[in-house]
Amino acid sequence: MNAYTPSLSLSRALSVLALAMTTVLSGTVWAQTVRLSTSLGDIDLELHPDKAPATVANFVAYVNARHFDGLIFHRVIPTFMVQTGGYTADLKQRVTRKPIPLESNNGLNNIRGSVAMARTADPQSATSQFYINVVDNPFLDKAKARDGYGYAVFATVTAGMEVVDQIRAVPTSAQGVFTNLPTQAVTVVQAVLVKP
Repeated sequence: MNAYTPSLSLSRALSVLALAMTTVLSGTVWAQTVRLSTSLGDIDLELHPDKAPATVANFVAYVNARHFDGLIFHRVIPTFMVQTGGYTADLKQRVTRKPIPLESNNGLNNIRGSVAMARTADPQSATSQFYINVVDNPFLDKAKARDGYGYAVFATVTAGMEVVDQIRAVPTSAQGVFTNLPTQAVTVVQAVLVKP
């Protein structure tokens, strides 16, 4: 750790706080549901800004920027989860915002139908990719995670779990670095905030 690490962390935390405040002040935080219109049907995600404010603010910013539109589910494991938020159908990665702080210690669990941020081995690396748990995955929760950090749940599927189950059932194969890539692309056609 160098002498600059604390100020960089503080700087990143202040940036995320500013994003959260902007989201609150603009009124978008009141839209508690995001609808993912996929090539197989709609999935509604209820956001939990009270439990994961920075993560929700980040997710809403991506939705408002239309970042998710046209992306595919690039990782589908039927006994685990389905993941999207990063790649186009030609497997090009979309440019992302800066990583956000990990909010895994928020009381929300990686259970079937919960939505959490994907990340690398670095716990502070989440950007735009997220996954929907298709089974209970308690080993991803902070309390049981091998790395001691876990993965931040920030939303729950409230409608369209049958669509998620269709996605989890698509055939997959390995292609380059993608080990569980659907052989027929499943696309997020559009992600939009749904006003209450």
